[in-house]
Amino acid sequence: MPRPHPWRGAPWRTPLAMALAALLALGVFAGSEWTYQRALVSLSSLGARDTARNAVQTVMRRLLDVETAQRGYLLTGRAQYLEPYRAAETDMAHAIRRLREHHRRDPELSRLVDDLEERVLQKASEVTASIALYDAGSHEAWKGLLLTDIGREKMEGVRRVADVLLATEERRIAGERAAIYRTLDVGRVGVHGLTLLSLLAYVFFLRKNAALQASQLAHARQLQAERDSLESQVRERTGELARLNLSLQELRDGERGGLARALHDELGALLTTAKLDLARLHRALPAPTADVAERLQHLGASLDQGIDMKRRLMEELMPSTLRNLGLQAALEHRAGEFQQRTGLPLELDLQATELDDSARLALFSVVQGALSNVERHAGASRVSLRLATEGHEAVLAVQDDGRGFAGQPGSASASGLKNLRHRIESLGGRFTVRSAPGSGTRVEARLPVDTTRATTPP
Repeated sequence: MPRPHPWRGAPWRTPLAMALAALLALGVFAGSEWTYQRALVSLSSLGARDTARNAVQTVMRRLLDVETAQRGYLLTGRAQYLEPYRAAETDMAHAIRRLREHHRRDPELSRLVDDLEERVLQKASEVTASIALYDAGSHEAWKGLLLTDIGREKMEGVRRVADVLLATEERRIAGERAAIYRTLDVGRVGVHGLTLLSLLAYVFFLRKNAALQASQLAHARQLQAERDSLESQVRERTGELARLNLSLQELRDGERGGLARALHDELGALLTTAKLDLARLHRALPAPTADVAERLQHLGASLDQGIDMKRRLMEELMPSTLRNLGLQAALEHRAGEFQQRTGLPLELDLQATELDDSARLALFSVVQGALSNVERHAGASRVSLRLATEGHEAVLAVQDDGRGFAGQPGSASASGLKNLRHRIESLGGRFTVRSAPGSGTRVEARLPVDTTRATTPP
């Protein structure tokens, strides 16, 4: 029976909770955006007014530079004193242009800017006139012009207009700053309120989530207990299958050994008896006819073929070299037969290893299966066979440079490799096959050197 998922029906996933969360997020977004936009507008206006104030101050500073340049030139007659005078004209024109652009929507202040420009031009004209009189050599005239109050009056007029503009800008800058502070205060109150709401929602969520976590923990413990039980059952079944596979393999090897003995004892005795009877017939018929001699010769050849077939079947079922001389000699003998039958070069690298009978027979079966696949399917031009001891493992590897395969589960070779894998793993070893189309095949088996019929896979 399926168990309900612990997250299903969680309080914070209800439509009401989702709506409240969305509303809270929207409030935070709207409040932050409103505060940002209001502050951005105020800061932009504040920057423009600060620029206008700097323009008024620039006009006053440059006008003082003009007056200073005039006096220095009239007193010394040096032309370098006129350089600030010439530069000031351009700076004042630019500053007044910025003022007119800033106050273009304010008629009253626009008139003040026009008045300031007029007075600045008058002051500049007075300075230009005195310099022109000096250059013309009319010293009495320019001195008389300086002694009048015209220059001071023009300067005072410019200063009055500039003071009005500066005072207006200072007052409006103060208003913009106050607006920024009010906006920040409103934003702060809004953030504090939303933070409080968020905190209350979080507390509510924690209370509801505590029960959910407890349910999840109980569910996780139940799942872990079931998982542990399943893993224990899998390990037990795997061990049973491994023991069954090992028992079946031992039974199969016993049957193969019994069949090999039966071939040797019974079929061998019959063939040997037939061979002896054939020899007696040869002696009993000293001058047989041509037809009888041919039949006797054919019978002798058939008996020889039967004896060879019996010997070959015995070697396939239970190699005598493996039983009598050991794994290394049996592999050398099997490699010789492979080379003689296929004509392929087979490179040998065999080292003596300490293994029990089951391990030796398993490794020999791997070599038989691998060489059989090479002979029937690989189309290789070179094969290598290696047996060595690496640490506590005996390593057997058969490699060819044939066509390889991508692994067809239903093929006979794949089924044979699967049986070899089960046999090696039932002894506590590892069996790997590395192959790809056009890249050859490597079959490798590793068994513990001190294995004693392991009954569970690693």
